[in-house]
Amino acid sequence: MKKSSEIIISLKDINKSFPLELGGEQQVLFDINFTVKAGEFVAIMGPSGSGKSTCMNIIGALDTPTSGVYELYGNDVTGLSTDELALVRNEYIGFVFQQFNLLPKRSVLDNVMLPLMYRGMTHDERERRAREMLKRVGLENFESYLPTQLSGGMKQRVAIARALAGEPKLILADEPTGALDSKMGNEILKFFKELNKDLGITIVMITHEFDIAKYADRLIHIRDGKINYDGKIPKNDNNL
Repeated sequence: MKKSSEIIISLKDINKSFPLELGGEQQVLFDINFTVKAGEFVAIMGPSGSGKSTCMNIIGALDTPTSGVYELYGNDVTGLSTDELALVRNEYIGFVFQQFNLLPKRSVLDNVMLPLMYRGMTHDERERRAREMLKRVGLENFESYLPTQLSGGMKQRVAIARALAGEPKLILADEPTGALDSKMGNEILKFFKELNKDLGITIVMITHEFDIAKYADRLIHIRDGKINYDGKIPKNDNNL
């Protein structure tokens, strides 16, 4: 599927500071500027403490910048309230986290259905959509299972089905293979690649590992709160 020229994510002069307990503040992002177009697969990479997670929280409408402008689908979401940001997350973004974030006492089907309650759908429509997405990730025979009965790779596929159920144009994946072994991790990354190529879903993936970032088509590398590389995936990470 061809990439679109539509800009989905636009960060303009984004700065972020956090207050310190003893007074003052610590700045963790410095003048972050980049855009992401529809259909891109972008890895945001950096070492621990680099600011990549803070950047992810802003992109995911989980936090707001101290200054600068963040536009999602052309709409300025910088100054939205907590409730308004929650609506943005539910409407536009599918999240996949490192620890899966599944409810252990609810079935696989229920876990995929639950976020759709906030869309105003009927129960039948939520169930139909959830079953459809579980089939897409190859788990149609595990709908009644509990998450505790699944392998790590299967849990992550449930999390991906949950993210897809809302039909987002954007998936934000935070260290999606961090809790998996290398074999399962590679399978999940290949699946992300298929979603991107076959369905045109825009994917922004946060990682600290270059071997993970290589699955994307573009790398944004952050160090000490600043972007020090933005471009095609390099042959190695020696110069990052």
